[in-house]
Amino acid sequence: MKNQLFKQRFRGYYPVVIDVETAGFNAKTDALLEIAATLTEMDDDGVISTGETLQFNVNPFEGANLEKSALEFNGIDPFNPLRAAVDEAEALKEIFKAVRKKQKEYDCQRAIMVAHNAAFDMSFFNAALARSSVKRSPFHPFVSFDTTSLAGLVLGQTVLIKACQAAGIEFDNKEAHAAQYDTQKTAELFCYMVNKWKALGGWPADDLHPVEE
Repeated sequence: MKNQLFKQRFRGYYPVVIDVETAGFNAKTDALLEIAATLTEMDDDGVISTGETLQFNVNPFEGANLEKSALEFNGIDPFNPLRAAVDEAEALKEIFKAVRKKQKEYDCQRAIMVAHNAAFDMSFFNAALARSSVKRSPFHPFVSFDTTSLAGLVLGQTVLIKACQAAGIEFDNKEAHAAQYDTQKTAELFCYMVNKWKALGGWPADDLHPVEE
């Protein structure tokens, strides 16, 4: 089993960065088209870093709405056979499998979603979960870490590209609006802010590393 710092740092939660690409803004009616999850790691000094990223192109669920303006914005052709898309349930099962493995390694009780504008990603994530036959999600159903709010506090920026630039994280706008790229950049941003807070003395608390007398 790995160190206990992750468990202590986030009150038993294991953070997983999620990003979705969709065919609209309504999670109940509009299709989920891409989902990506970036796992996180923590070393023995409590420094957090990005880990493996899982990405899936997703088939629109039966009867899903496909907004033309949304597809033009993200450049996704839902019916392109080269997408090698899978159903929502398969994507969720594979993500959950990887997340549970990391949870066990770090002895965390539950996963927590990290996302930029987290309410949006969580709404589509939970809607897909409700439609699928997948049971027992490792994620908390409504608690999340929103990097939009964190970046506003730490960096004075709320837009992902501007927050990354303020943090010195390279960001290619041509690659943006793809779930895998946005997830990885959000994960880098999250790790930067958590580690920055640690470097400023905000964590860990002294009682986590008692000094021997």
